[in-house]
Amino acid sequence: MPQHQPLTIFFSAGEPSGDLHGANLIRELHARRPDLKAIGYGGPKMASAGCRLHADLTALAVMWFARAAMNLHRFWALVSRADRFFRRCRPAAVVVIDYPGFNWWIARRAKAQGIPVFYYVPPQIWAWARWRVRKMRRLTDQVLCTLPFEEAWLRQHGCNTTLVGHPYFDELHRYPYDEAFIAAQRLRPEPLVTILPGSRDQEVKHNLRWFLKAAAIVFEEMHNVRFAVAAFKESQAAFVREAVASSGLPVEVHVGKTPELIRAACCAMAVSGSVSLELLYHTVPSVILYWISRPAFFVQGFFRKVKYITLVNLLADEGLGDSDLALYDPAQPGAERVPFPEYLTYEDKSAAIANHIIRWLRYEGLRTARVKLLAELRDRFAREGASGRAAEHILQWLAGK
Repeated sequence: MPQHQPLTIFFSAGEPSGDLHGANLIRELHARRPDLKAIGYGGPKMASAGCRLHADLTALAVMWFARAAMNLHRFWALVSRADRFFRRCRPAAVVVIDYPGFNWWIARRAKAQGIPVFYYVPPQIWAWARWRVRKMRRLTDQVLCTLPFEEAWLRQHGCNTTLVGHPYFDELHRYPYDEAFIAAQRLRPEPLVTILPGSRDQEVKHNLRWFLKAAAIVFEEMHNVRFAVAAFKESQAAFVREAVASSGLPVEVHVGKTPELIRAACCAMAVSGSVSLELLYHTVPSVILYWISRPAFFVQGFFRKVKYITLVNLLADEGLGDSDLALYDPAQPGAERVPFPEYLTYEDKSAAIANHIIRWLRYEGLRTARVKLLAELRDRFAREGASGRAAEHILQWLAGK
């Protein structure tokens, strides 16, 4: 593509994490092509990076079919608006980031107009919906993968794919930590257990009660320990404070301090998600929980195609073997080799969660061994530069066309 022509790329990201990755990608593209015009759907971080938003899609981040169906008219209006833009302005490319339910429709409309589609940070179809690989093949020109086993699997299934690495590590490498806050936390004599209940409202409501129940068990066993909840936004912090007040536990609640509370933590309880990569990066021994309803747990058994739900555990396992898809049980022999004990469950696992935390707090050798395991894994996979590699690949591919 000639350098003197303005370059317009349409972006679509619907989750807070996608907004972050989209913002970093846009900055890298701008650094290489100052004439870039970034337009589309995203959130406040993408807007601050120079993307002209047609709508803040992160405000509609939803989960499960029922909630998505309630907002179907809004999603359809946004798809129609994108379609009109593709017909009228014909961007050089469309970059969709995760958020598959909506972004499949964006990709479909772009392909209908002959516009190249890049899928950056692709959805984990290898874990839950493998039949969608046909859609990935049909609706994308290039898949920019974040995980080694993901690239191998998609390539095996006929997708044009390139491994760029996980952009989350870029953010962690250059994040402006509040060092004074971290130092103040570390100066306090009691070990800190950080609670990470998730970024979505549903995750917080479903998982926080079990974390607080586990914290109560830990506190009963060890009074010289303190807890802090890292809330994603103020509305969630208000919900957390109310729950903490009802529990009677000495739990602090902070907004906008998640990276600092992770760095300062002795160990953590967390909801499954990309935060596990941050816990890996800082080598924080952690227990992972994802609580769902009994019907949802029954349904997931038909769709789940991996043994682990935590990315870090999948990285440690080095692949997507189909031989053993039984849900991982941290109580089984040999489970200590898995970096993060994890629970995908509809049951009360608070006692099991508390037991892991108590053991790490009480026996320094166990915690040190876990930190060493995480450090070895981090050194293998936590490479920075994914956003830059993705930007280079997009521009080179478009230049070749």
